[in-house]
Amino acid sequence: MKKIIYCIILAFFTIIPASAQDKSQDVFTPIGKYIQAGDYESLSAWFADNLELEILGSANSCTRNQAKLIMKNFFIKYTPKKFTVIHKSGKSPMKYAVGTLSAGGENFRVILFVKSTPEKNYLEQIKVEKE
Repeated sequence: MKKIIYCIILAFFTIIPASAQDKSQDVFTPIGKYIQAGDYESLSAWFADNLELEILGSANSCTRNQAKLIMKNFFIKYTPKKFTVIHKSGKSPMKYAVGTLSAGGENFRVILFVKSTPEKNYLEQIKVEKE
C-alpha cells in the first residue's frame, strides 16, 4: 500500500511541473498565429507601451503605435506564409521564443521576448533577421 501511495505522489509531482511549464509557455501560441497571419493589429495588442524592435538590422526603441506601423510595413513587404516556434525558454517574469518565418519568398529568424506581470503578458522585444 505504501508503494502505491509513493508511486501516486511521485507521478503527481512529475506531471504537474511539466504541465505548469506548458501553460506558462502558451503565450507564444497566439503571438505566433498573428505573425503567421501578418495580423499586425492583433499582434500589437501584445506590445508593451515601449518596446525594442529590430527589423533586418534596424534597431528602434519605439512606442506601441510606432511598432505597429513598423510591423505593418514589414508584413506588407514580406507577406507571411508560415511561422513556427522552434525554441521556448525562460520563466516569469521574462520568457523568450525563437521562431522561423517564411515570408515574401525569404526565411527569417524571429526572436520574441515576453515580460509577464500578474495582469498581462507583454512583448518587450522583437528581433527579425534574415537566415
